[in-house]
Amino acid sequence: MKLQPDKFDVQVVQGYGPGWVTVSGDRIEHSVVVGSRGQRFDWQCSRYDALNEAHFAQLADIGPELVIFGSGDRIRFPQPAWLRGLMAKRIGIETMDSQAACRTYNILAGEGRDVLLALLLEGSGPG
Repeated sequence: MKLQPDKFDVQVVQGYGPGWVTVSGDRIEHSVVVGSRGQRFDWQCSRYDALNEAHFAQLADIGPELVIFGSGDRIRFPQPAWLRGLMAKRIGIETMDSQAACRTYNILAGEGRDVLLALLLEGSGPG
């Protein structure tokens, strides 16, 4: 699916499919974190079963207003213990399937919100 943003001065998700996402022209085939303030880095996890508290603590350290967790092709909620760092800093988290997460990120980033997209692309990369 091809997506078009309203605002072009933030990173946007331009397309996605099974095992890949295109962010601001770059095709990415591994789990990734994308931020509306220019952050982009590999999220070192290729399977939901390998996620842990450290993955979400890494997001809390950035200090966004909201984290959108794209859990793959279906909704899988993070364990409550994984969210301690986010809750301690009063950072919101929303969980949805990866396609919905990409669309939601684009909308919020286009509105100027300080948001991170943590996108789990399973079956690729370490972890």
